Amino acid sequence: MFTSLKPLFCIFLFAVIAAFAPISVVGQQRSTLIVNADIIDGSGRPAFRGDIRIKGDRIVKIGKLKRTADDDVIDAGGFVIAPGFIDIHNHSESGLLKEGTAANQVSQGITTLFVGPDGGSPYPIDDYFLNLSGKVAVNVGAFIGHASVREAVMKNDYTRKATDDEIKRMAELVDLSMRQGAFGLSSGLEYDVGFSASTEEMVALARAAAKYRGIYMTHMRDEEEGMLDALRESIRIGREAKLPVQISHIKMGNRNVWGKSAEAIAIVEEARRSGFDVTADAYPYTAWASTITVLVPSRKHDDRSEVERGLSNVGGADKVLVTSCSAHRDYEGKTLEQIAASKNTTPVDVYIQIVKDGGAGVVCNSMNEADVKAFYEQPWVMVSSDGGIGSRHPRGTGTFTRVLGRFVRENNWFSLEEAVRKMSSMPAARLRLKDRGSIKKGMKADLVLFDKNKVIDRATFAEPQTFSEGIRSVFVNGVRVWSDGKITGATPGSILRRH
Repeated sequence: MFTSLKPLFCIFLFAVIAAFAPISVVGQQRSTLIVNADIIDGSGRPAFRGDIRIKGDRIVKIGKLKRTADDDVIDAGGFVIAPGFIDIHNHSESGLLKEGTAANQVSQGITTLFVGPDGGSPYPIDDYFLNLSGKVAVNVGAFIGHASVREAVMKNDYTRKATDDEIKRMAELVDLSMRQGAFGLSSGLEYDVGFSASTEEMVALARAAAKYRGIYMTHMRDEEEGMLDALRESIRIGREAKLPVQISHIKMGNRNVWGKSAEAIAIVEEARRSGFDVTADAYPYTAWASTITVLVPSRKHDDRSEVERGLSNVGGADKVLVTSCSAHRDYEGKTLEQIAASKNTTPVDVYIQIVKDGGAGVVCNSMNEADVKAFYEQPWVMVSSDGGIGSRHPRGTGTFTRVLGRFVRENNWFSLEEAVRKMSSMPAARLRLKDRGSIKKGMKADLVLFDKNKVIDRATFAEPQTFSEGIRSVFVNGVRVWSDGKITGATPGSILRRH
């Protein structure tokens, strides 16, 4: 009798063990304990000494913690630990597909980035996210670009105002993209595809994003002589469409408007006092990067007087560095003045020829540090890179560490706690990321550990891919992706969709 029951008993015992096995595994899950850290939690309040325990992808405890047998301990030794940095304006769309480990992003402390700014975005967004899922070291969200949907509807016939029917079809594409998880609508009204769009077109498309609680993020129509009017237009679009506005890389773009940052700040402050939700971001350099054609706002690229005026406005041809030119690779890394001298011609002739041959990417050193400082000191201006993987501007690799090392430690423009707020909780709030951007119990374990006395950017215009110093470790969703000067190879990043 007992012999006949043995098989049944064994089956029962196996079932019991199997049922309780997952609990046993969970109970043995390792945790990471970071001890002796100076914690800057992202809120702006002063740093405090403490420990942080990570389990899975979450912060589970903060304080003075006792070590347990399940802890893998990291002694921070008085280094700062902060929320992972959130880059609201990033151009790593194609870079992430080629290099998911995102070394130049995580090496400066970026744990979350948003692609699709300046009006150009992946489209359809769902397809892009599908190609990234499970393959990236950073968390990735996206905007839907105005230029992307404009080209989808108008094809190459975009140098005119859109018809009512075309605007309706564009709005439908924005609506679809918002339902796929886009965080808002971006525009690049200084660029060729968006240049001819009317304010009314932008309001109509922004309304499509507003239905889903999205935001309107804009590279304005003008960042030089027409900057103040462009700023007013951006605010008008947000007011009429009833959605928040994010001014991308706010700046006074050439010498003719140096010092007018005070007027721009006054316009934003007045809007904010009236109850309108407008914020901005900025990168920490006095040189911008764009397409060569923006140097001539009239778009009369073969008009010598217009080209001469454009070059004069930025301080001369020696201030315009060609970074990419598919028709003339030998021009790359040289200024228009240097190219002209080598060809025994004029910078105006070089400009006209480059545009005829398909254009170029340029870096233009025409901004003023006093204006950069004025904008960065505003509590409504956050940090963004306007760079990305493979960027030929040093901001792609050095933005966040430059702010920490130069603006905070060397220049003392604002506190370290304020800098971290501008890099973490502020963009998180703007994007309604409820579980990232702060060090709190239950938040996602996106963290950066750095030496506040040594952190600094090392990327230059000659060597824009040079990694920063002073970033010790970076965690994304509880997994270390950067450790002591190199990537770990892990790709724990999540795809973020607007909720």
